[in-house]
Amino acid sequence: MSVDAKEADRVRRQSDLLYSGAEISGVYDRMAGEIQSQLGQSEPVVLAVLTGGLIPAGQLLPRLDFLLELDYLHATRYQGGTRGGGLRWITRPSLPLAGRTLLIVDDILDQGLTLAAIQAYCREQGADEVYTAVLVEKKLAQRPVEVQAEFVGVEVEDRYVFGCGMDYHGYHRNLPGIYAVTDAAHKGR
Repeated sequence: MSVDAKEADRVRRQSDLLYSGAEISGVYDRMAGEIQSQLGQSEPVVLAVLTGGLIPAGQLLPRLDFLLELDYLHATRYQGGTRGGGLRWITRPSLPLAGRTLLIVDDILDQGLTLAAIQAYCREQGADEVYTAVLVEKKLAQRPVEVQAEFVGVEVEDRYVFGCGMDYHGYHRNLPGIYAVTDAAHKGR
């Protein structure tokens, strides 16, 4: 389903605000403290997962006061839709990963398939340690794969969420808060 800007704006107005921008700022502060404590001496490579992980990485990195290198990767299952498909690699990291400690930063841990594939790739490249930080973790009864993030910002119910890097049909990644689509918004009432 193709969505235009007017439709995306209507959905935002009819969606539930789960976390305000001020609340998310505090979440980033907490996460950065946890990351600092765990990885502050390891000189990690931080891998921002595009496109959604760009916003959380951009918020977390200025809060980290230790040596690190930054790279990115682009692997996606969504490609602008609301349901994931097969994993598609667009760009792999350019820095050597062998023998390094890595911190993968992404927007959301949902089904876990993308994150599990990225972690497996990093281990295949010889990374010593692979940590993950996600702003949002969906509470699911069961994930199709065994995966977890070491650093989690907030948990949300199993609803379609957007803002803070997560999109609604390509829109709203830039919102400072996290919203959940309501049934009324989804059905266009």
